[in-house]
This record gives sequence, structure tokens and C-alpha cells, in this order.
Amino acid sequence: MSEEELLRKLSEAVISCDRETVVKAAQQAIEKGLDPVKAIEKGLSKGAIVVGEKFDKLEIFLTDLMMAADAMKAGLDVLLPLIPKEKASRKGTVVSGTVKGDIHDIGKNILAALFSANGFDVYDLGADVVTSKFIEEAEKVGADIITLSALMSSTIGGQKDVIDYLRETGKREKFIVMVGGGPTTREWAEEIGADGYAETATEAVKTALELIEKKRS
Repeated sequence: MSEEELLRKLSEAVISCDRETVVKAAQQAIEKGLDPVKAIEKGLSKGAIVVGEKFDKLEIFLTDLMMAADAMKAGLDVLLPLIPKEKASRKGTVVSGTVKGDIHDIGKNILAALFSANGFDVYDLGADVVTSKFIEEAEKVGADIITLSALMSSTIGGQKDVIDYLRETGKREKFIVMVGGGPTTREWAEEIGADGYAETATEAVKTALELIEKKRS
């Protein structure tokens, strides 16, 4: 089976909520020597995007979304241990979550996992997180970065709410704020005053490292 076929198999298995096939395809990817990050980004994540779009269009139910998320997690459990963790000191602390009103968490889960694999301490708040909770947790754990995920156009306003709340409470300069998710764009990030934006989890980690280095220098 070619690399392209394996990636497609991973994606399609997530879409069809086929946990067993996801695990089998992930193991085949390992045996073939496929980069685990590529398997996640170009395989599992692609399937997750399709599932999210189907849910937004009311083509599938919440139970389908949860089953797809479970299949995705099974694949991540196979692939993530193969991503080498940095042996050096921790890169920083991240508070991650999906904004209020949005129950999607597959993309956010990938992001949190890759942050952890790249040497960050990650505090994952889950989905449908109220605005104040992001700030409370960030202060509690001494976070460097707050990442705000939104997968629906009707919920991206929640990203702006967190930034506005930080400004109103005089805490905006304490944290780097990054946004992402299907409906978000670089223009939107600039409009609401976010510090960073990325289309993929891999890009988000790279951007986070750059932003932390810039803030600490």
C-alpha cells in the first residue's frame, strides 16, 4: 500500500467512525516508516475536518461526531508515542480549549497532543469553554499561551470575547493568544487582535515557539 493510499485509508476510517480500521491503518503507517506527524495531519486530521463539516451541515448526528472522535483518538494513541519528545527543558505552558457554544474538539485534541509532544506543558479545558475559564486557568498555571479553537462560524465570536475580556481586566499583555479552526482566517485573527494564527496543528506549534521566543527576548 502506497503512502497516499495509507493516508486516504486513515482519513476515510475516521469519517466512517471505524475505530478498528483506524488503528490498523496507523500500525501499517508505522510499519511503512511514515512520519507520524504526517499521518496525523494528512490522514486523521483530514478525516476530522470532513466530519466537522458534515456535522455543521446537519448531515450527521452528535453520536456520529463522538464516534469519529473516538476513532481519531485510537489512531492518535498509536501514532503520538512515536513523535520524539524534547529532552530539554519545557518550552512553555499552554492553556487550550474550544470556545463557548462549540462542542467540536477533534482539531483541538490534535493541537494539544502535538504541543505536548513538542515540549510544552498543556492544560486542555475541553470544548464549550466559557470565556472567564480560559483566563482563570491561564493565571492558575502561569500559562504563556492561550489557544482558542472554534469550528463553527457561529462561534468564532467567542475568540474575540476572550481577547476583549483580557483587555477589560488589564491582563492582555500577560498571555500570548492564538486562534484557529475551520472558519478562522489570518485576517480574522488580526481583526480581533490575536497574536497568532495557524491553519494546521504543526504550524501552530511552530508559530507558538516563535511567539514565545519573541516575547522572552
